[in-house]
Amino acid sequence: GKRAMWMLNVQVGTQSISPLLWAIETGSLDAAKAIIVDLLTIRADRDRYYYGMDAMFGRHEDLISRLCSDAPALLPNLLDGLIWRSRTTDYGQRRVNYYIRHLVVDSEGKFSKALSWFIASSDPKIICHPILCLVTDLFWSRLCFRVFFFG
Repeated sequence: GKRAMWMLNVQVGTQSISPLLWAIETGSLDAAKAIIVDLLTIRADRDRYYYGMDAMFGRHEDLISRLCSDAPALLPNLLDGLIWRSRTTDYGQRRVNYYIRHLVVDSEGKFSKALSWFIASSDPKIICHPILCLVTDLFWSRLCFRVFFFG
């Protein structure tokens, strides 16, 4: 919606700048964190739900690469925002939704470079994040396993 676009696109004269990228580039990590957390908060009104993930990755396809190189401290906030956990439990279990599309495929439908960016960052704490474990397990079990064992 409009809220997401306010944080991702500001028109200044003839230039279009992103407050999110501007905050990252200038080292204003608290502001960048606030923008990421706000964009990845699920909101609702009477008509629909709002979640800024698609707008954020649509505007900045290389956001993960930028964060890996310029602001690795923000990666946990980004990855945590891609997980939704239910408030309630049923029979001792909590429903969880993982929003992994932008970690798996890019806008052209090809494999995303996100996982390679995380690996190149050489941060074992990040690569062990639950959402990245899910993505790597999916790649292994559905694609790489067969190629590895059966050539």
